[in-house]
Amino acid sequence: MKVCFIAGREPAYTRNAMLLKALRRKGIEVVECTDSAKTYPQRYASALGRFLREDRASCDIVMVGFFGQPLMPVVNRLTDRPIVMDAFLSAYDTMCFERQRFRPTSRMGRFFFWLDRHACTLASRVLLDTNAHVDYFRHSFGLEATRLSRLLVGADETVFFPRPEFSSSGRTKVFYCCGYLPVHGTDHVVRAAKMLERYPDIDFEIVGAGPLANRTKRLAAGLGCKNLHFTDWVPYEELPARIEGADICLAGHFSDIDKARRVIPGKTYQFIAMKKPIIAGDCPANRELFSQRENAMLVDLARPEAIVRGVLELREDRTLRERIAGNGYETFLHHCTVDVIGDELKALLQSLLGHRPNPQPIESS
Repeated sequence: MKVCFIAGREPAYTRNAMLLKALRRKGIEVVECTDSAKTYPQRYASALGRFLREDRASCDIVMVGFFGQPLMPVVNRLTDRPIVMDAFLSAYDTMCFERQRFRPTSRMGRFFFWLDRHACTLASRVLLDTNAHVDYFRHSFGLEATRLSRLLVGADETVFFPRPEFSSSGRTKVFYCCGYLPVHGTDHVVRAAKMLERYPDIDFEIVGAGPLANRTKRLAAGLGCKNLHFTDWVPYEELPARIEGADICLAGHFSDIDKARRVIPGKTYQFIAMKKPIIAGDCPANRELFSQRENAMLVDLARPEAIVRGVLELREDRTLRERIAGNGYETFLHHCTVDVIGDELKALLQSLLGHRPNPQPIESS
């Protein structure tokens, strides 16, 4: 099988990188039309230029990776092959509800709604990261359930894997990484850290950069947080070393934005791949993989005090901490590795080519 892969984000972007690695791991030949320029217009122009130059007729399937909705109308006109689009998220939801850049009824709001829906109707199959997201796309854009398939994000187990147990200093390090977007709810992490200041053995580290970083740091300064350390974004290859030193990892998302209920953050997969106990938001998406106090500590969204209770319970109960870490790792091995995701993706592509019966559609709640 030969797949032509084109995307609007760079190939190193986590979702695109996982898809590319999963395809190649399963012996699928990939013709890659991607670019790592800094802006979307530059990446779109370069990716489409490569797509035009490639021998598209020799490919069996075209796969449009994230962020591919703007590419779909053009790609659809340039190929007669089945197209699989990884929607991953909704541009309409992101711009109108998460980031609130436009009103849903505004001209731009209606445009992003049309873009999501039109791109999905042009695809032979649309990939989404959770069943909760499948339900959102089906109900919001009036799409048939058979057009939509769940494919978890997962993590690269050659990068994220359990290290030998580190020598504890007797302190409890709570680790969180994010891109400081509204959906992350990082302000709730800061408020939880402040509440835990009365426990001098608990330290917080937040790693990342993004739109709300300065506002979050001002909040911490205003609260006078003394147990919280901020680190700017670290290179991807250095992230495992940061995770390795943590006793508890905050997987999120912690905001009460609707999108937070529909996604499993990429960091979650990385944490469980490294056999770390996690605290995650109690929401439909996380419930697809996680059960309370079995493979995760699930907490109410937008409630710093819930994060506080989770941290204290894990800090005080080593048996619980080890059970969550061990079961989380087993969850990763069974559902989230490159091999598992590659098998699911290959089966889906084969079904489009008629090599085997179509898989059953995702059951919607």
